[in-house]
Amino acid sequence: MFKDIYKGKRVLVTGHTGFKGSWLTIWLLNLGADVAGFSLGIPSKPSHFEKLNIEPKINHNLGDIRNYDEIYALCNKFKPEIIFHLAAQPLVRDSYADPKGTFETNMIGTLNVLEVIRNMADAVKVGLIITSDKAYDNVEWVHGYRENDKLGGEDPYSGSKGAAELIANSYMKSFFLSGFPNLATTRAGNVIGGGDWAKDRIVPDIVRSWSSNKAVEIRNPHSTRPWQHVLEPLSGYLCLASELYNEHSVNRNTSYNFGPDSKVNKTVGELIEEMKLYWNESAGWINRYVNDGKKEANLLKLACDKANIELKWYPVLNFHETIQLTTSWYVDFYSGQTDIFQLTREHIDFYTAKAKERNINWALN
Repeated sequence: MFKDIYKGKRVLVTGHTGFKGSWLTIWLLNLGADVAGFSLGIPSKPSHFEKLNIEPKINHNLGDIRNYDEIYALCNKFKPEIIFHLAAQPLVRDSYADPKGTFETNMIGTLNVLEVIRNMADAVKVGLIITSDKAYDNVEWVHGYRENDKLGGEDPYSGSKGAAELIANSYMKSFFLSGFPNLATTRAGNVIGGGDWAKDRIVPDIVRSWSSNKAVEIRNPHSTRPWQHVLEPLSGYLCLASELYNEHSVNRNTSYNFGPDSKVNKTVGELIEEMKLYWNESAGWINRYVNDGKKEANLLKLACDKANIELKWYPVLNFHETIQLTTSWYVDFYSGQTDIFQLTREHIDFYTAKAKERNINWALN
């Protein structure tokens, strides 16, 4: 799997205590990597990272990604060979409340990681900068955005991610032209899956309400999203980084989209109705549309032809499997499942088994 690249490798994950970061960390442990993490803190209560109880299994570090000296000190000591940079302020609505903090975290944080890679080029072989599908200037057209489409964004979060992409592109074209380190940026969005309890995200909002026997209040049930299980983009990141571990990789200094099949574009209302099948068909929801002036896109999807052709990466799960896997994790959790580490590993095992069954390239070699 992933050409067995990660076994015994020193891998740094920034933002390892977050939703995507905690899933990536446990998957890397499964692959035999020596993992270090760097995060500002625990982003939610409950926390997937805390419930996994993997802090003793990794080199766990708390710090501010905006502080270059902190991240450099860790890297100078740990000497990572591969870096996955996920640390960010990840919420659109929070970016309206704290635009300055959002821009600083997402721009300066990215800049600091790139500077660390530049100054530790003798140690670091691969750097993957994780941004977002919201880095694109979203005009809500019906076809997917390609990697060379215009970057931008009207809200502070989207603007900060577009800016992070520009910073990364500048570094890739100025300092990493040949040989290691090999860098790339990746764009994905609207990931769902067990263990996400962030505020103002649809699935956490649903399970918080339903676990308390309350109807969930929905801002816009007609908004369409490309729903994607968290393991889908993570498989893309791991696949791309394994290719970049080849010194002369043709996949360097560029960007890749990792999104679901277009058939997984469903409305929020359809998502809720599908979740009810695996939670409780009597679970309720209420349309509470409020125009608070905070713009949120109604449609944004990615074209993944580049990843399909160049990496032979494809999404594994259909919509029904995505929702079933997501909802079943929360059902088990709220039913009193105590071994969250094992539960999460079982979901990774299920996903990788499906990938092999469907002849997905990264799962076969």
